[in-house]
Amino acid sequence: MSSSVGPTATPPAGPRAGGTRAPRNKGWVSGMVLFAGVVMLVNGILEVFHGIMAIAEDDVFVSTPRYVFRFDLTGWGWIHLVIGVLVALVGFFVIQGAAWARIAGIFLASLSLIGSFLALPYYPLWALVIIALDVFVIWALCVYRED
Repeated sequence: MSSSVGPTATPPAGPRAGGTRAPRNKGWVSGMVLFAGVVMLVNGILEVFHGIMAIAEDDVFVSTPRYVFRFDLTGWGWIHLVIGVLVALVGFFVIQGAAWARIAGIFLASLSLIGSFLALPYYPLWALVIIALDVFVIWALCVYRED
């Protein structure tokens, strides 16, 4: 009779409970999470600058009088400033490997994406770039699984 306790014990063969094996990360997936953290950090800092531009100098942005989601540009500036600070901060913790930061990163990248979509008429090319980066960040943070 063999013992299954101690240093000679072998792990049970086959899938874990529930019938499926836990997915393993490949090197590129972990690298993509690191890259997503760096993108979040840089994107957050740029959004802070974007917010400061909107707060300080409203004539930098395009004016669209018939836009459905029309807000005061100073208000948009404060929104971008706050979201930018939060995205940069969480991006720093994603780079550090904090598990909670990946969940918060998905949420904040989603908020950033929505904010950029709503600000699309004010700074169209920049908003499209930020939307694309936010989609990548959301994807990279969603596909990562702890080993």
